[in-house]
Amino acid sequence: MKLSSRIAVPVAALALTGLTATACAPQTSDTSATKDEKSGTLRVWLFQEVNNKPKEQVVDAAVAAFGKKHEGTKVEIEYIPVETRAQRIKAAFNDPKSAPDLIEYGNTDTAGYVKDGGLAEVTEEFDAWDEAKDTDPTARQSVTVDGKIYGAPLFVGVRALYYRTDVFEELGIAAPKSQAELISTAKKVHKAKPELYGLAVGGAYTYGAMPFLWANGGELAEESGGTYKSAVNSPAARKGIEAYTSLFGDDNCPAAKCASMGGNATVTAFASGKAAMAIGGDFSHQAVEAGTVKGKYAVVPLPGVQAGSIAPAFAGGNNIGVLKSSPRRTLAVDLMKSFTGKETQAKLFDAMGFLPTYTDVLGDSAKKQPFIEPFVKTLGAGAKFVPASPGWAQIDSSLILPTMFQEIVSGRKDVDAASDDAAKKMDAAFSSAG
Repeated sequence: MKLSSRIAVPVAALALTGLTATACAPQTSDTSATKDEKSGTLRVWLFQEVNNKPKEQVVDAAVAAFGKKHEGTKVEIEYIPVETRAQRIKAAFNDPKSAPDLIEYGNTDTAGYVKDGGLAEVTEEFDAWDEAKDTDPTARQSVTVDGKIYGAPLFVGVRALYYRTDVFEELGIAAPKSQAELISTAKKVHKAKPELYGLAVGGAYTYGAMPFLWANGGELAEESGGTYKSAVNSPAARKGIEAYTSLFGDDNCPAAKCASMGGNATVTAFASGKAAMAIGGDFSHQAVEAGTVKGKYAVVPLPGVQAGSIAPAFAGGNNIGVLKSSPRRTLAVDLMKSFTGKETQAKLFDAMGFLPTYTDVLGDSAKKQPFIEPFVKTLGAGAKFVPASPGWAQIDSSLILPTMFQEIVSGRKDVDAASDDAAKKMDAAFSSAG
């Protein structure tokens, strides 16, 4: 068996924020394959990372393992830019002749790609796969639409609280144990050290804000009979929104500077020594280690409302799916298992720091690298996912939630008005997506 690898133009690192398709494409026609060939060439599209070589080595090993079972089968790997995936993947859904057999895709894209008719349902194969029984429930949810499975989880990413140990020691304070304590600690630090944000927050940091909403009992949306309706304007959600937006102001993170910040900007502020705390992912570790705070920070789970509790985090990450148009479905599913199996995920963690989606492999990884323990605890406490609706792509790309946060922190609207407006826009997106 031969491996052919082609690499596209390098792009920025894939931050595990949950990827969302943002481009429009023609309505997909039925491209289901009419045959299942047991030999030939399998084409695979994977995402290009900033430092892609370690990923390539892991992928090559997975292909080699696959090849031992399928002599005479060829695998072509192409690493594609994350930023242009939406156009390329949706075009592939419409043109089986140019389409790959497997794709890597962001887990927030699942529902949209299923609606487009591009992904093959693999429920039977996934449930019969022995390794799959150890899949983290949230990771399994990320490949599930209407109770059916469309792929296999590749890795997962969650966020926790990074904080400056030197600053906290100097001020004689401990890591916060509750949401209220987190907010008061942030303001206490900024008051003592005005040059620092107490907690770096961003008006465009949707996945950093969600834990506040969820910890207060709120939800992004409620599902009934396969239909989603926004819940961001419920009393519980509003309480969480109010808690998060209370961190914008001259007593912590001035709105003029922080309203436009996204997740990367908040982590950069922490890594460069401009913030005493930040909400960052396991995938932020390398950036923080490369910053001026190296050796002067620690990480704990983001606290929930009750002292000692953990706020639910968004479970980002990527999956591997088989295209419905693949003329080699059986081979493609087997290659999917090779890419997403326990051995490969363990190697991906060692090479790239990507968190495994199997509970046992994740536990073993935590023993090898103690820095991920807070993230493992966060996952174990019950991470959450975005609504499994194709409408989420429109909600995310239209910046509905960032707009809501920014309207509040700028003073243009109060929490009630801003959340009502956001709810109307979300409902319109859910409705139009069907």
